[in-house]
Amino acid sequence: MARNFTENRTRNALIVIVVVGLCSFFYLLGAWQRSGSGGGDRIQNWVNEQTKCAQLPNLNFETHHRASDLPNDTGTSKIKPFEPCDEQYTDYTPCEEQKRAMTFPRDNMIYRERHCPPEKEKLYCLIPAPNGYVAPFRWPKSRDFVPYANVPHKSLTVEKAIQNWVHYEGNVFRFPGGGTQFPQGADTYIDQLASVIPIAEGKVRTALDTGCGVASLGAYLLKKNVLTMSFAPRDNHEAQVQFALERGVPAYIGVLGSIKLPFPSRVFDMAHCSRCLIPWSGNNGMYMMEVDRVLRPGGYWVLSGPPIGWKIHYKGWQRTKEDLRNEQRKIEQFAELLCWKKISEKDGIAIWRKRLNYKSCSMKQDNSKIDKCELATDNDVWYKKMEVCITPLPEVNSVSEVAGGQLEPFPKRLNAVPPRIALGSVPDLSVQSYEDDNKLWQKHVKAYKKINNLLDTGRYRNIMDMNAGLGSFAAALESPKLWVMNVIPTIANTSTLGVIYERGLIGMYHDWCEGFSTYPRTYDLIHSNAIFSLYQNNCKFEDILLEMDRILRPEGAVIIRDKVDALVKVEKIANAMRWKTRLADHENGPHVPEKILFAVKQYWATGNKSS
Repeated sequence: MARNFTENRTRNALIVIVVVGLCSFFYLLGAWQRSGSGGGDRIQNWVNEQTKCAQLPNLNFETHHRASDLPNDTGTSKIKPFEPCDEQYTDYTPCEEQKRAMTFPRDNMIYRERHCPPEKEKLYCLIPAPNGYVAPFRWPKSRDFVPYANVPHKSLTVEKAIQNWVHYEGNVFRFPGGGTQFPQGADTYIDQLASVIPIAEGKVRTALDTGCGVASLGAYLLKKNVLTMSFAPRDNHEAQVQFALERGVPAYIGVLGSIKLPFPSRVFDMAHCSRCLIPWSGNNGMYMMEVDRVLRPGGYWVLSGPPIGWKIHYKGWQRTKEDLRNEQRKIEQFAELLCWKKISEKDGIAIWRKRLNYKSCSMKQDNSKIDKCELATDNDVWYKKMEVCITPLPEVNSVSEVAGGQLEPFPKRLNAVPPRIALGSVPDLSVQSYEDDNKLWQKHVKAYKKINNLLDTGRYRNIMDMNAGLGSFAAALESPKLWVMNVIPTIANTSTLGVIYERGLIGMYHDWCEGFSTYPRTYDLIHSNAIFSLYQNNCKFEDILLEMDRILRPEGAVIIRDKVDALVKVEKIANAMRWKTRLADHENGPHVPEKILFAVKQYWATGNKSS
């Protein structure tokens, strides 16, 4: 026992000596490094350079308006650089290609709907800009003028010459603000609507323009602080939607055909059709029922052109009085079945208002001739067939209550608690989580502006948020200088697009494994939050990044926020696409696993003028 006691004392003394020695060594090492004589600073600088997260070099976010050759140095030896596509793909829209469209049935405009290429037909090359491409004019000049080189198609200037849509003048297109139904200009037409609809009071903020042409209505409604989602098919009127987006006006390629519109129910304050060639009286009222689905309770539907005003204009339309009378009668019958109240018909413009709730019109909708839609959720619309049925409204307690909740006028509604949140309609979201999300994105956007100080200067007009959440990124940026297309991925765990619209913002559903419904080079800045983590098991990163490159303008900017392991892969692919990139730390410091990748798409164009 005495020997064991002596051995334990010796062992303990040795441990104490070792610990004291190590502490002394590390103390002296730390003092040496802090003194400036040691190599700690050099080690830290080396690590920072390797991770590229300590400093952000000055990426050039300005436009240069000139062509340059593709750089040879891609910054990575692991991924082969993507080559430019042939110049025939300058206007490539993968899911709306004419050749593929013509293989589908023409009934119900099926051939004009989305038909995406199979995996073996996808392009793995970079879509070129046309020769001479330049940065668009800044808003509001872009509303009226578009460089010819950017959209070198003159067909609309011939087909719509007498309707005041667009004129070709030298090296630019000029948009005088006219339309088929408003040759005297959109301002005059909007004033007619505003005499009936409270457009200037902030009660109408979001609008849907079906068959929009070059979106002059949406362009001029912006003066009234109304944000319009315009759409038109890619048809023989070439480049309608491309012109709209080049002007700086929200638009997408789409059609009322056989599938539902990519929006949740009850989101638009107003829907509009000005000679949009949609057969409203056909298909047992199915198209009017789809408009009813997306129209907010108390919202307005505007129809101008045939058959409205047929008594005066039937000769010019080259149709018989009886034909036009019967068409309008059917429209009136469907509107009555939907409980829409006609509030005006004058000068070839008819305006209806949707009911506030089910109680205000229950007897007519109990009619056995019409079915109520059976929806899993009112957000289940992606590639879902349109049906001849009426979408039910949320329950109310009184005939005067607005189904789904009353909205504040804009701009107050931008940051007010949306009814879908206040009423608990969105799973796992509360008033507190909504307010926290607002504060978080205000912080994020403030940090973005430190890196890209052109973010809210008007340099970026068309902005896309690929995974918009509650729309707080767009809300933090809200300005007349820009607009944001808020996209909710179809695979997102929670659908929040209805909340985004209740804030007075716009957006749509989309699956990022497919091409977006827009022309190339239509967005100035793309923001992506956790998209690659979301889609990592669904499709290849290359597919998503090449689509981003397709829809981004030359010298456009990208902000990608994601986990660092995803961003390492993304950056390698981005460098292979000739983007200039740099990783930056999260605002809260380098220890946060979420990072931000800033990038700029380089300018390059085809060598020969596009046909």
